Amino acid sequence: MGVEDLDALLGDAWDPANPAGHAAALAADERAETFAEGERLLDRYGLNAEFVPAAYGGRLTRADRLADVQRTLWRLDPCLAAGYGFSSFIGWVNVWVAGTGEQRRTAADLLLANGRIAAAFHELDHGNDLAGAGFAARRGTGRWLLTGRKEVVGNLRRAEAFVLFARTADAAGSRSHSQFLVSRAALPASAVCDLPRSGSSGLRGLQLGGMEFRDCPVPDDTLLGGEGAGLESAMRAFQITRAIIPSFMVGPLDTALRAAIGFAAGRRLYGATAADLPYVRAVIARAYADLLAVDAVSAVVLRALHLSPAVSLYAPAAKYLTSRMTLDAFEDLRSVLGAQGYLRQGPYAIFQKMARDAASATFIHISRSACLAAMLPSLPRLARRSWLRDPPGAPELFEPGGALPPLDPDRLSVGAPTGDPVMGTLAAIGDRAGGGPVGRFAARFLAELGALRDACVALPPRDITIGASPAAYALADRYSVLLAAASALAVWDRGGTRLGETELVGVLDRLAGRLGGASVLTDAEREDVEERLFTAAAERHRDRGLFDLTARHRPGQGGHP
Repeated sequence: MGVEDLDALLGDAWDPANPAGHAAALAADERAETFAEGERLLDRYGLNAEFVPAAYGGRLTRADRLADVQRTLWRLDPCLAAGYGFSSFIGWVNVWVAGTGEQRRTAADLLLANGRIAAAFHELDHGNDLAGAGFAARRGTGRWLLTGRKEVVGNLRRAEAFVLFARTADAAGSRSHSQFLVSRAALPASAVCDLPRSGSSGLRGLQLGGMEFRDCPVPDDTLLGGEGAGLESAMRAFQITRAIIPSFMVGPLDTALRAAIGFAAGRRLYGATAADLPYVRAVIARAYADLLAVDAVSAVVLRALHLSPAVSLYAPAAKYLTSRMTLDAFEDLRSVLGAQGYLRQGPYAIFQKMARDAASATFIHISRSACLAAMLPSLPRLARRSWLRDPPGAPELFEPGGALPPLDPDRLSVGAPTGDPVMGTLAAIGDRAGGGPVGRFAARFLAELGALRDACVALPPRDITIGASPAAYALADRYSVLLAAASALAVWDRGGTRLGETELVGVLDRLAGRLGGASVLTDAEREDVEERLFTAAAERHRDRGLFDLTARHRPGQGGHP
């Protein structure tokens, strides 16, 4: 089973008669219900096997395969993608990282039987501040007693098992919390209570639940990892989930871009189609470039998960930037669709659902501000020891689809990386680039890296903590842009993808725009590049190819859009 099998099983999402297409997903969204037919087909496909490593009977060997499968679902319905399985993957990864062999087998068997594991970390009073979590576990005789509330947790009410994050020591610090793998069936009804479901503006069918525990006893052997190791285990597990999530954003953006091109091609204005208007063509071209930028940096981060300790920095950087770029692209494309971009009925209604779902999905697992905070401690160290000194990264880091060693959580560490191979590659490309547009962009980003290095070296200690100044957060933002630019340059430099020079220049122009300053391209150069990008995107649309680096053909035999 693979992504092509899933494509075939789900069928043409744009066919209104398809019970697993966009029309059915929209109907479920209007009722704020789970997409039942979609879930039935995912049971049939055995989606949870994609989360379970081959050693435990599943199909997971490499992160990019999992990302491709999930991206297929995110193009169809982000709510289905997040609600059916990925919340279980977040829970499972913590078991994979910290659990005993028996705990791993138990959790794997549950998933392979189409069961669910909820990742019960979140508390509204503490948000992303895991170290401040108040949900408590106290030792008893041969058991633990759980007390507190978990809130806004995906699939909590219908999950057969939970990974609970709990305070096990009163003292502050990194050893004050632990994780527990708990079976719902083993919880005494008198000690737990399901809280009302939380509604949301996007992902409306996602079952966001809560639960209150009152001195709820659980056995000693529910402890995951050592007592006090909960935060360290979570930080290792989060490297995996945070590295994979950015690639999902390509899915809803692909659907939005397809809707915008279809609308523009059929909408007649002023004696021509909307697609004939220069403004519309430019907006579509820029959104296409944004999608390719998101895909390029996501591809490198997915490979870094297998190949480089620097993934601990790359994952939050990509999570931050890809969510920002996706939301910005949606707003730009909305100007093409006009009123059709807001309507909840009609042939383009999927656009507004994708826009709402994507906005909500950017907060899954970690918010953008928390991503920036997670990046800050690494930047001064890399500025002093690595940037403009490191050699280029290994070539295989920039070869999407190339061979990879199996994904191994034991090689992940929680410390700050000591090197930055992606920035080393930026320096190498910048040093040998010619004088054309690509060379000018490489020189511009290399100069930006030098300026970033100087600013990060000067950061005071308080500016690498959660209490950092807005100026420090802005430096982390700039690093994320440089990471994307360097990734795109390196992927293009290695070849083997659909990222040609025109696409690369469009991507780099969009990223440079996020840094401000003088334009690298002349107005005439930008106009030419954007016209070429629009033509390429329109061809992908006509040929039913995906807009990402794979350009894979999607199901269907034509028709709208």
